[in-house]
Amino acid sequence: MKRLLCALLLLTTGLAEAHKPSDSYLQLQTRSDSTAITGRWDIALRDLNLVLPVDANRDGQITWGELQRQQPALVTQVLSTLTVHAMADGQASVCPMMLTGLQVNEHVDGSYAALHLQGNCSINAESLEIDYQFLFHRDPDHHGLLRLDQDDTVLTATFSNAERRQQLSRDSRWQAFQGFIVQGIHHILIGYDHILFLLTLLFPAVLVWRTGGWQPAPSMTTALWQTLSIVTAFTLTHSLTLALATLGIISLPSWLVESAIAATVALGAVANLLPRLFPKRWVMAFVFGLIHGMGFASVLADLGLTDSGVFLPLLGFNLGVELGQVAIVLVFVPVAYLLRQTHFYQRVFVPVGSLSIMLLAGVWLVERLG
Repeated sequence: MKRLLCALLLLTTGLAEAHKPSDSYLQLQTRSDSTAITGRWDIALRDLNLVLPVDANRDGQITWGELQRQQPALVTQVLSTLTVHAMADGQASVCPMMLTGLQVNEHVDGSYAALHLQGNCSINAESLEIDYQFLFHRDPDHHGLLRLDQDDTVLTATFSNAERRQQLSRDSRWQAFQGFIVQGIHHILIGYDHILFLLTLLFPAVLVWRTGGWQPAPSMTTALWQTLSIVTAFTLTHSLTLALATLGIISLPSWLVESAIAATVALGAVANLLPRLFPKRWVMAFVFGLIHGMGFASVLADLGLTDSGVFLPLLGFNLGVELGQVAIVLVFVPVAYLLRQTHFYQRVFVPVGSLSIMLLAGVWLVERLG
């Protein structure tokens, strides 16, 4: 039992240094009646610094001058990890990509180098095959997200260490859908703030508050009903705002959303310490789920998927988030149910675990407001 508590404390300590997972955003444009390809590749400055000495003076700040001085290396060591082939009538033609411009853009998790690209193929592309090798040798968890505008069609794909090559055509939408399911699972499982908020809601799901203290739920039915009400409320509202924020119907500054998410994690933990003030956990899940959905939306919004091409990626990503969430519930709740009658779970694990999460969320809140 004590080992389980120590593991939780070590986990929350380690998560204090956590940040958004490593993603890059590649957007390409082509037409079936042209051999030209244009595009932009957004790469986090922190990721570039893993492969190039961008922060030359090692002061922890990457300046515009430092980035500009790396333009030759961006071509030889970064752009060389991206290979594009045009496919038509059984033929394949390599499309050499050139760096035509460089700027810095802000994403939800910081500054990104925006590499403006231009290429030319020897044939008109009916489909494109893209080989993506960037950063996997340094960060196996890195992901690349691709948006391809071909004529009036928007196609999407994701790259991972296991899926480094993708072929996109009008028949590849199902493949993209599957890729975004994986993206959704990936982002919930490494979205530490979302996981900790869900856990704060699940800690007392196998308990009931009676006579001034936590008591074990009388049956599995009671525990399952409480869990189902919490998960359903959270799912409904974060799915709603994920869709609305991705479509651009609602929009809030990223710093405000991320700060609000940290606040919800802290309040979820406080609710376990002061349960009289928060008697209906499903209401908290319902309200705070609205905020978490806007946090998930940044992944698709950063890719520019806010128009007619967003439906399948949005559906796949949301389904992946739900599958990841279900996996967390299926792992945690049965173990918690078996331990619910123990003094350790009621008097140690829930209060100390909640206090640890509250303190961690407070650190996140200060960092995000700063």
